[in-house]
Amino acid sequence: MTQAKIVEVGPRDGLQNEAGVTLEQRIQLVDALSETGLKEIEAGSFVSPRWVPQMADADRLFARIQRKAGVRYSALTPNLKGLESALAAGVDGVAVFGAASESFSQRNINCSVAESLERFQPVMAAARDADVPVRGYVSCVLGCPYEGEIPVARVAEVAQTLYQMGCYEISLGDTIGVGTPAKARAMVMAVAERVPISALALHFHDTYGQALANLLACLELGVTTFDSAVAGLGGCPYAAGASGNLATEDLVYMLEGMGVETGVNLDALVRAGEQICHGLNKSPTSRVAQAWLAKRKETQG
Repeated sequence: MTQAKIVEVGPRDGLQNEAGVTLEQRIQLVDALSETGLKEIEAGSFVSPRWVPQMADADRLFARIQRKAGVRYSALTPNLKGLESALAAGVDGVAVFGAASESFSQRNINCSVAESLERFQPVMAAARDADVPVRGYVSCVLGCPYEGEIPVARVAEVAQTLYQMGCYEISLGDTIGVGTPAKARAMVMAVAERVPISALALHFHDTYGQALANLLACLELGVTTFDSAVAGLGGCPYAAGASGNLATEDLVYMLEGMGVETGVNLDALVRAGEQICHGLNKSPTSRVAQAWLAKRKETQG
């Protein structure tokens, strides 16, 4: 049976846009996700609270979560200062974030793509010395809010650079969710010419409802690692109108229905999403979660 690896990004990418989210809610979400069978949880981000206040106190979060054996708890670390804080907090892995779009890079982190990659060199070196694995993100792989469509060759070049720098896995992000299956497939094929397909992951947003279709088109190419967020939480603060990530519940339901093993307990996952959404006073955007909760309500009468 084929096995898929799901990287749960809800506590970081999912909550970084949620105004008013508390540290207690973030800790509760990580702990709830730890009980679902997920093996990879991106629990937070060591960025300046001035820029992303929702991710403040990441050190306190890592100190208080109930770590479960066999689960990797990672964090986004955009610079050396962030990495040093993450290492002090005892993270199991870190991630760096590049872009395939020059305009997005300039507006997001105020430097060119090449400069952003150069800035990662000391981060990579320090992580290597600490024996902590580094994951690489590439954003805007299927479109940019400022430039429109991005050439696949540029995506492949950034992905290859991150891989050669030492990132064990490259997550390809459709940041604004504009991709369609044929374009997603063509992009992955181009990247796979430079980076082993076993080292690729997909991070698709669901703005136009295409995330699962795009993912399926790439699953057929051999990609088996996927990023998603419980309850479909998230968006992108630098991309107007970009809705949430692909919902983990929807991803698990589809994969398991295809005979692809995820190791995730769907009922526990729905409950984790329900809990955080209740705290945020919102409803899950996951269609599977909505159906699951409606069925439970009907059964309970």
